Amino acid sequence: MREKVEAALEQVRPTLLADGGDVQLVDVQDGVVKVKLTGACGGCPMATMTLKGGIERVLKQQIPEVKEVVAV
Repeated sequence: MREKVEAALEQVRPTLLADGGDVQLVDVQDGVVKVKLTGACGGCPMATMTLKGGIERVLKQQIPEVKEVVAV
């Protein structure tokens, strides 16, 4: 499952990089994906929207086993 998550993150990464940020996969456990937002995304007030409305939405669409995406 980790490989599927990495592949899905590669699809959202260009959007984050365009805004000066990035996402790193930390862990995948029991359907919970733990990521770290870096660069401009790390301190952005919109980071929660990016995480839930962008990253989590894409991962859940592509990988039904994903229950939640959390920032660590």
